[in-house]
Amino acid sequence: MGKLTLGERKMFDNNLKFCREELEMTQKELGFVFGVSDKTIANWENSYDSIPLPKLVRFCNLYNYSVDYALGLTKRNTLYDTKIVLNKKELGAKLRKIRKELHLTQKDIADECSISRTTLTYYELGKNLITTRSLYIFCKNHKLSADDILRNKISND
Repeated sequence: MGKLTLGERKMFDNNLKFCREELEMTQKELGFVFGVSDKTIANWENSYDSIPLPKLVRFCNLYNYSVDYALGLTKRNTLYDTKIVLNKKELGAKLRKIRKELHLTQKDIADECSISRTTLTYYELGKNLITTRSLYIFCKNHKLSADDILRNKISND
């Protein structure tokens, strides 16, 4: 499910490798932090696979990187005072609200992300956590900030 197609690999310009090297860590050391192999880290860095969102958020929280920067959505790292806490229900509600504000249907987003409408419904209902791949595509296609989506609470309006 996390595997990226050749076209997505070209589009997915992540900075994970740059961030790791900036921290002077080896792939093996970062793999130890996440409990995965150095090959898995290499696959994430080379966009052969996408890093699971909880692991990406943990990386960004631990080492003070913005999610947008780590994903390659921006060229500048923005430091935040607060850490991201993933909440499937809040995140799902936020995704649904943004989709509606953009006047997009579930089919529009599902087609963009190459997922089923059912999968998107599960994301929006907070039953499943959106994948890093789908979040990246959604943000990239609509010039959105993953940090804003992951950090901001839903307003009650």
